[in-house]
Amino acid sequence: MYRNYLKVAFRNLFRNKFYSILNISGLAIGIACCILIMLFVADELSYDKHFEKADRTYRLTMSGALNGSAFDLAVVGPSVGQAMLNDYPEIIEFGRFRESGSPFIRYGENIFKEEKFVWADHSILDIFDMDLVLGNPETALKDPKSLVMSETAAKKYFGNEDPIGKSIEFRSSKDYKVTGVFKDLSKNTHFDFDVLGSMETLDEAKQSIWLSMNFQTYVVLTEDANIQSMIDRFPEMLKRYVGPEVKQFMNMDWEDMGATGSAMAFSMQPLTDIHLHSDLEGELDANGDIKYVYIFSAIALFILLIACINFMNLATARSAHRAKEVGVRKVLGSLKAQLVNQFLAESLLISFLSFLLAIGIAYLAIPFFNDLSNKDLSIPFTDPLFIGGVFVGVLTVGLLAGSYPAFFLSAFQPVKVLKGSLSGGMKSGALRNVLVVIQFCTSIFLVIGTLVIMNQLNFIQNKNLGFDRDQVVIINDAYLAGSNVKALKTELESFPEVKSVAVSGYLPTPSNNNMNVFLKGIVPSQDNQVLMSSWYVDYDYLETMGMTVAQGRNFSKDFPTDSLGMIINEAAVKEFGFENPIGETIGNFVDMQGNIQGMKVVGVVKDFHYRSLKDKIGPMCMMLGDNAGLMSIKVNTRDYAGLISKIGDAWTEMAPNQPFETSFLDERFNRMYDAEQRLGKIFGVFAGLAILIACLGLFGLASYTAENRIKEVGIRKVLGASVGQLVYLLSKDIGKLVLIAFVIGAPLAWYFMNSWLAGFEYRTTVGWYIFAFTALGAVGIALLTMSYQSLKAATGNPVKALRTE
Repeated sequence: MYRNYLKVAFRNLFRNKFYSILNISGLAIGIACCILIMLFVADELSYDKHFEKADRTYRLTMSGALNGSAFDLAVVGPSVGQAMLNDYPEIIEFGRFRESGSPFIRYGENIFKEEKFVWADHSILDIFDMDLVLGNPETALKDPKSLVMSETAAKKYFGNEDPIGKSIEFRSSKDYKVTGVFKDLSKNTHFDFDVLGSMETLDEAKQSIWLSMNFQTYVVLTEDANIQSMIDRFPEMLKRYVGPEVKQFMNMDWEDMGATGSAMAFSMQPLTDIHLHSDLEGELDANGDIKYVYIFSAIALFILLIACINFMNLATARSAHRAKEVGVRKVLGSLKAQLVNQFLAESLLISFLSFLLAIGIAYLAIPFFNDLSNKDLSIPFTDPLFIGGVFVGVLTVGLLAGSYPAFFLSAFQPVKVLKGSLSGGMKSGALRNVLVVIQFCTSIFLVIGTLVIMNQLNFIQNKNLGFDRDQVVIINDAYLAGSNVKALKTELESFPEVKSVAVSGYLPTPSNNNMNVFLKGIVPSQDNQVLMSSWYVDYDYLETMGMTVAQGRNFSKDFPTDSLGMIINEAAVKEFGFENPIGETIGNFVDMQGNIQGMKVVGVVKDFHYRSLKDKIGPMCMMLGDNAGLMSIKVNTRDYAGLISKIGDAWTEMAPNQPFETSFLDERFNRMYDAEQRLGKIFGVFAGLAILIACLGLFGLASYTAENRIKEVGIRKVLGASVGQLVYLLSKDIGKLVLIAFVIGAPLAWYFMNSWLAGFEYRTTVGWYIFAFTALGAVGIALLTMSYQSLKAATGNPVKALRTE
């Protein structure tokens, strides 16, 4: 019996090759998209879950406000972990990371800029299952100036040599030693480090202070720990440890903080929530976003739904052609269940073939998808879970897509169909029209989403940021020139292609965020503290960055007192409540003992975006300093290659044997929006595929509509109907359906994309032209898809059409 079902199913596939190709290819593209997106979603959801203690590991975070200015931090003070270990029996272990930039490490004649370096407690090796392949796991990071590194890093630095015990030069010190090598970390981890330095090296790590927050701190709990009970005790702990520091630095009692709009609170963030649910200050790496997981999952579901709808539409549209077959089978004694099984067998066969083709498409497309999504995914052919998923997918898609056609076709009454009284085509099923509306509604949603994302990215690119990011060349790690930094700056300023040069460790990008507490005046009180970013710059910084002085003046060598001067932005003026800020005194904490230095405001710079456009411009200040991390060069030439070559020659002269590396300010700025650019591209690709799949089905429907109405077309043509009238007759129904889909899909897209835009403090609007373009495009594509078959029917020979049985 089942063998016969398959034989008949294959026979029908080969008999109707064109429609079989449409069905299988459309379904395969939809399934391939679904496979790729599900691989992405599974990868995002798997972050940090591979650690043995993942379900008991939490990161300590701090949130609160200072005089109404809110902060949410992924870092806490250096002594928090030890204090909690002492006070909470539920905690059995803690470990800390402390980021410290990208140092240069030299071994022999080789020098490398280590982008993946961090200071870490020895306990980190245990908490995060960093299995050492070389070295003693009991002592690897317990001694000052000891380093452990990944296998990849060890290979980079030492080649085939044994790294254990090797001395390397690290930050001008040659007595750092490699004490361990660990297996490369899984990519599904919320941090990515290759070299870990012993926390015992840092004096600040041994300080008993809570308000200097620079340490990512993790705790491991007992298996029976009561999380809520721990959280309930946090306020008392904060009062005991932070209260005295608040009194010392802010000159207020802990109980009085709320009256001034200030507050502090600790929380514990589950390790497995960090990647998708956390976007705090001080994250170790750029995290994902659970919203995008939901969005991509929905896209996968909708694209698969569109592909399944194609199958259902084509199957029911062909009902008139299968009607006589059903009638004859019933007359000869076939039961309804047997007919249902026959049609389900055909559906399962198409589903199986589609899955095979889809896996091949996904395999070929995955390099492109990896580039698009910034992932390193692969199809797990040998994973039993994947094999089982494909099997379940074949059954699910086959049964879901084939169930309605199977029951619809098997329900035909043999007397009616054998008399030829059953009509087919586009008008034969209201459900089929609903399915077409769903298809195009989904496609329209994706198209509008793509256009809104592209519009926001274009808004970002063209917005006046308050500084000029174009034609600014950055020399990274300018401090390597040592005492020749100023001489190098003078040399570069003499180049005719150079307008100005500035030396500073800070650029208007989120990676350069240095938050500190400042005072209105020099005496702390309950309501005169302001939390703001502070940058150390030189005299030429504002000119080089193209920033505008709104009040007062720039720093000047003509005013020696500018060493105690400060330039603030307009947001800081508002935050401090200054009416005339020039000459006002702002208190600056110069050490952890609470000593304060008064700084005079000499100028106000117009607000500029020094963080992402997702964030409101906050208060910030600039002071003169000797931070030589970066050298910014404003140029007036388009011959960047030639200029960089000249800069490199000057660097070689001033900083011999030191690595030379440049970048561009606009590129650094654009990297802030990598995630949004990837989202836009992914939306665009899948919107295009959704439209393609929908049009494949529409093409098949158009063919059957024209075929079923061939006599009507012939009669109308004989009676004088023009080609245009006939094309309109055959196409108008689908145009109406697409417009209905637009009316439903456009408001949904408007709502969801406005919610997405709400994540940007500075954003564009969802303009009417986006909807107009989408509506015209959707109707145009649909009519263009229908036009081939409509024209073919309208221009055919009416005599031949009327002879057709």
